[in-house]
Amino acid sequence: MLDLSDYRRKRSPTRTSEPFDDGSGGGGPLRFVVQRHAARRLHYDFRLERFGALASWALPKGLPLEPGAKHLAVRVEDHPLAYGDFEGEIPAGEYGAGTVELWGRGTYELVEEKADGGLTVKLQGARLQGVWTLVPAQLGGDPKNWLLLRKEVAAPPRPA
Repeated sequence: MLDLSDYRRKRSPTRTSEPFDDGSGGGGPLRFVVQRHAARRLHYDFRLERFGALASWALPKGLPLEPGAKHLAVRVEDHPLAYGDFEGEIPAGEYGAGTVELWGRGTYELVEEKADGGLTVKLQGARLQGVWTLVPAQLGGDPKNWLLLRKEVAAPPRPA
């Protein structure tokens, strides 16, 4: 299981409606979710179900949608699985204050996992389909700074 201690430390269940489940559940296809988060700065949160929780990255410029494009992905604390269904208002004064909306979700297939933690995933959802790669780039020397790359889509073979 991923570590939910940072998530719980930053939030109070008496002051926010965000979920506080223990991360149990899952089983079935692996899920992904993209949430539009209008906090201090508008950004998107990209979350992948991994080891009983949601591994999470903040995307200041959103998901790269064009093949070959890449965007900064800042690794943030793991979230409980129930956060994949969360939409709502995080009250002013609380960590992440602002509006959270579900923007995209579905299932994913793990295509490749590298020794350095990098992941290539194939997303299958109503809004997002295709292959993306997360690379731990350590931009500016910060290990939280990753890159999210939209992979080229291979053209189907042409009949001879």
